[in-house]
Amino acid sequence: MSVVTSRPTTRGVVFVHSTPSALCPHITWALESVLGQRVSLDWTRQPAGPGLLRAELSWTGEAGTGGRIASALRGWDNLRYEVTEEPSPGCDGSRWSHTPRLGIHHAWTSASGDAVVNEDRLRTAIAISKGNPEVLAHEVDLLLGAAWDEELEPFRYAGDGAPVRWLHKVG
Repeated sequence: MSVVTSRPTTRGVVFVHSTPSALCPHITWALESVLGQRVSLDWTRQPAGPGLLRAELSWTGEAGTGGRIASALRGWDNLRYEVTEEPSPGCDGSRWSHTPRLGIHHAWTSASGDAVVNEDRLRTAIAISKGNPEVLAHEVDLLLGAAWDEELEPFRYAGDGAPVRWLHKVG
């Protein structure tokens, strides 16, 4: 007798904060490839960047889908995005942030959305600092993705009030 195990189901959101219009179909195709279903994004003007567009998509899928989405979008020039994945049984929540200048950053997240730093990463930051509080502050900022937050914040703010399309996969 074989035992079939399924991965926990979770959900999250893809925030495409800014992209040139030429990338829109490629982003849609990448999302469809990962999610295994047709995706329709409502592209709207991104006020924080002339000629740029933005979109949001809520998704439901197996745990780990957020990482696959973030990987599928990584590496394109002029694309700013964030992908969130909510915690699920046996799996931590996560947030991936990407900017053209900084690349991608991953942080585990608590149920309330706060970044969570595991003890090994924190011990490494303390060791690197060698007691220097300025170095430690810099290392903690790296762990929390402060530079990504700073760079993305104008694009996040510009998206306030934008529509969110909910995508649910049943079965």
